[in-house]
Amino acid sequence: MADNLIQKKGESTWYVRLAVPADVQKAIGGKKVLIHSLKTGLRSEAMNRRLPVLAAWKAQIQAARENRTSRGDGWKEQISTSTQSFAQLFRQLKTDLVLDEVKDVPLYDPADIQGLHQFVFDDSKNGRRRRVEADRVYSMQGLEGELALHDLAHRMLLETFGEVFASVQELSPAEATEMQNILIDPKAHKPKSPITKARLTVFREYREARSVAPKTIDQQESKLEKLSTFLKKEERGLDFDAVSAWLDSLKLASKTLTQYLLAGNVFWKWAMRHDPRWREDFKDRANPFENHELPQVRGKAKADGQRKDFKLDDISKLRNAALAEGHNVLADLILLGTYTGARIEELCQLKAEHVIKPDGVQSFDIVDSKTAAGIRVVPVHPALSTLVDRLVENSKGEYLVPSDCKNKYGIRSDALSKAFGRLKETQGFGPQHVFHSIRKTVITQLVRASVQGTLIAELVGHETGTVTFDVYSQGASAAQKLEAISKLPTLP
Repeated sequence: MADNLIQKKGESTWYVRLAVPADVQKAIGGKKVLIHSLKTGLRSEAMNRRLPVLAAWKAQIQAARENRTSRGDGWKEQISTSTQSFAQLFRQLKTDLVLDEVKDVPLYDPADIQGLHQFVFDDSKNGRRRRVEADRVYSMQGLEGELALHDLAHRMLLETFGEVFASVQELSPAEATEMQNILIDPKAHKPKSPITKARLTVFREYREARSVAPKTIDQQESKLEKLSTFLKKEERGLDFDAVSAWLDSLKLASKTLTQYLLAGNVFWKWAMRHDPRWREDFKDRANPFENHELPQVRGKAKADGQRKDFKLDDISKLRNAALAEGHNVLADLILLGTYTGARIEELCQLKAEHVIKPDGVQSFDIVDSKTAAGIRVVPVHPALSTLVDRLVENSKGEYLVPSDCKNKYGIRSDALSKAFGRLKETQGFGPQHVFHSIRKTVITQLVRASVQGTLIAELVGHETGTVTFDVYSQGASAAQKLEAISKLPTLP
């Protein structure tokens, strides 16, 4: 019957016939064989008419298989978790029984109990077997009998739970066998990390299409890969406890762990919105990256961990050290930072075209920054005039600060930032002092020079936190900003 054609006994009509694979029989109405009349007694016509019918059946079988596959492995985790919960429940019941500890038992509707009894002890082969087992246990006396009764209830709960689950989920015979193995031993299920390479690839494409910074994408993907590796190694599912254990294993500061949780949160929310299988597997789960209590650093420990500003003498010492080492570019960069308070990358992105003269005041036009408030115009401090003129002339229309950095994210300051790190270490400064510390120095000096807080925020690119100044105000004039920035003292 290689051509799938048959004729019924006593009939001349041809039929097309196809055996339904065992793994999809439930999904196709429980049928083991599909038969359809081709309404012809001519075999040649039947050969042609059978083709679209067979194609439709095979498509139906494929769809059933894809539907089952699309649910992933989430059901295995559910079986494993439920089985462990049942075991813990009955273990506690038996412990209470042995210790003679009486606890309140919730009241149930007698009709519900009767319905459950009829379901467990129905007239099926399994139901009759369970009745025989129950009769044997009921005949036992004393503590032994009560313990045996708990064991019986535990076994019957697992049996009926498995039967209902297999029916509702339409498990294939192979899946039903795997389910039984998990019911017998929950550890038979080895959780696979749901944070797969395929998912991370789609997640990356989604974020790239929304112009998320490449560095942010890479850093967060790296954190998610670390979590995935942890889940595989520890054979754990993705839940709150697993994430908590992972965070503990990292041995990192709370501020850094917050970034790990952020990466997980962003991924979780994306997956719940855009990944149907993930949404199905985790539909009843809480976000495992939320509500974690990270260690709080307070008092002296917090103060000691914060970045510190440089004294003016310190900045002079660092600049002179850079000059002594022949690192003139770094020396210029230190000077630019000292009289602008700008971030290191903002300075390294300045081009000759960004030196402008609004209202006749020579200024830096910072056209890109990490925040919207960072896009600003900062007057050139009088102590920088000669340096700026030289940088503009030497730039030949390009960047004021030369850098041959080939950072893959286009960050021009990377090599110079590292060079500053090495320089400050040779001068005895530790991890609390970085190039950004110069920015803190500038703000401190402006405050001590009685410059208004809103004007300081405008000069260094901070939001004030008020609608009046952040939304409605057009800011200070060029002359006002020049007057304020000129109050920065010259280096000794």
